[in-house]
Amino acid sequence: MIRRASLVLVGALMGATAMSVIYTAVAPAEAAGASTYKELSIFGDVFERVRAQYVTPPQEDKLIEAAINGMLSSLDPHSSYMNAKDADDMRTQTKGEFGGLGIEVTMDNDLVKVITPIDDTPAAKAGVLAGDYITAIDGQSVRGLKLEDAVEKMRGAVKTPIKLTLMRKGADKPIELTIIRDVIAVAAVKSREEGGDVGYLRIISFTEKTTPDLEAAIAKIKKDIPADKLKGYVLDLRLNPGGLLDQAINVADDVLERGEVVSTRGRNPDETRRFNAGPGDLTDGKPIIVLINGGSASASEIVAGALQDLRRATVLGTQSFGKGSVQTIIPLGDGNGALRLTTALYYTPSGRSIQGTGITPDVKVDEPLPDDLKGKLVTEGESSLPGHIKGQSETDQGSGSAAYVPPDPKDDVQLNYALDLLRGAKTDPSFPPNPEKAVSSK
Repeated sequence: MIRRASLVLVGALMGATAMSVIYTAVAPAEAAGASTYKELSIFGDVFERVRAQYVTPPQEDKLIEAAINGMLSSLDPHSSYMNAKDADDMRTQTKGEFGGLGIEVTMDNDLVKVITPIDDTPAAKAGVLAGDYITAIDGQSVRGLKLEDAVEKMRGAVKTPIKLTLMRKGADKPIELTIIRDVIAVAAVKSREEGGDVGYLRIISFTEKTTPDLEAAIAKIKKDIPADKLKGYVLDLRLNPGGLLDQAINVADDVLERGEVVSTRGRNPDETRRFNAGPGDLTDGKPIIVLINGGSASASEIVAGALQDLRRATVLGTQSFGKGSVQTIIPLGDGNGALRLTTALYYTPSGRSIQGTGITPDVKVDEPLPDDLKGKLVTEGESSLPGHIKGQSETDQGSGSAAYVPPDPKDDVQLNYALDLLRGAKTDPSFPPNPEKAVSSK
């Protein structure tokens, strides 16, 4: 296992699309031709006409932002402009912590419903309970608010107060709580024992907390399950939209002894970068099964592809999302936001691009949909996004598959198939994989 400073990061799922990012300095651009400057002059004329003559006075900053996004969206689905707020939200998301209350919420009948308070957070300490309905925030009704707007109101600077008005089943009147915001660390990894002989590791997203969370989870499993009883690990990357690339590299590195994890290749050959694992397998060589589905994108595909190519793990599930492009985040100065621009594709150790194709599992196991979701769950992948960059191996079959995981593990067909493989109740030619047959690029 080796740690290295890296400027490369892979981003998170935005809506139905995943993004990859690199923080970097802006390379000098070649001068545009005379015809380009003529077109820019036309744009300036149109802008002035709209600004001066549109039926109602437009917001000039919104016009500029829309024009920039129009230009970038014509390139591919992942290039875009982030205003100052969006850029700040992205930094918060990748950091994995924020100032807030510590509750998981959803929208129910125009009210914010508490799914669960997170242990040892301001909300839990103040007495917020699962099932509570938040009807007002600082005296303002939540009716009419979008969920993200309500969440934004509840987040804020650490040590600042917020007043919540709650409805609770069995209470004869609304409950008012004043809560002091604190730093909320979002768990990047969830883990548990399965039957006393298998370690289950679910990576939710790749943030700055993923590597330490994963390493702590593996250490706990090794402490709780004796080595002679531990049959192996399930690494669950389903519904994982991606995150920081250096975290994806570190995750693969944690269970590899050697080998290339991923390479990124840009417009020019000299922009190719390769990232390798070093000695030190935290799982002590125990068998690993990686779970993927149509919700596995970007950084999660990097991990799955690396462990598959290097024959360190068997990949089980259904076709992944197929997000294989890299974006560069270019800061535009204080208060001006940032530019997210596609600048490269990434490749697995065997040299394959998963752009528009995704990772094909070694063992294909479909997850049955419950009756209430049949015909309603849209299967979407990178290949179905309008304007996506066509991958070098992309076919009409495309990428992606159903992105569904049952809430109750006992109903989880893919997980239970993996457990049966690890325990020997089922067999498959791809499990356990043979590291002598690792495939690497030439």
